[in-house]
Amino acid sequence: MTAETINNNDLILRKDILGSRRFSNYFWAVISAIGGIGFLLAGLSSYFHVNLLVVSDTSGLIFFPQGVALLFYGLAGTSVTLYLLTVILLDVGGGYNEFNKKTGQVKIFRWGFPGKNRRIELVYTLEDVQAVRAEIRDGLNPKRALYLRVKKQRDLPLTRVGEPMSLSDLENQGAELARFLQVPLEGL
Repeated sequence: MTAETINNNDLILRKDILGSRRFSNYFWAVISAIGGIGFLLAGLSSYFHVNLLVVSDTSGLIFFPQGVALLFYGLAGTSVTLYLLTVILLDVGGGYNEFNKKTGQVKIFRWGFPGKNRRIELVYTLEDVQAVRAEIRDGLNPKRALYLRVKKQRDLPLTRVGEPMSLSDLENQGAELARFLQVPLEGL
């Protein structure tokens, strides 16, 4: 979800963007951890001929090829879990959009992966903002997102990646932002 703040006599509009710390990532991290550890223990049980699982006895399996396949699936599941936990801890994609009439600037900030681009911070002047654009696409891969059209730049995404927002939320947020910036709202 996005948290919204308007303060200083309506001169600053700030919207927090939810990154990787959303319920679906926590859910899939837990599921892949359970599956990965289960397959890993099953593969190790077949190698050591000792039952390491509570739910079944896999110590009787032949290590090659069944145990090797179980170890591979266990390592793959555990790797997915480690990746998801890393992304959640780093809050990749999280950040904020800040529109400041006092300083005359638009600041779009996101957290990325570690490295030289860990902090993604884009700053533009309010005079460079041409419009707020809403993109609505339905079907098998629906998309509902807001973009900021800036002079001599590509359109900048303002909404989070992942689950599409409801049409009413998109309209309300787009209209509010266009009204605050005093620019047209396109795409609706």
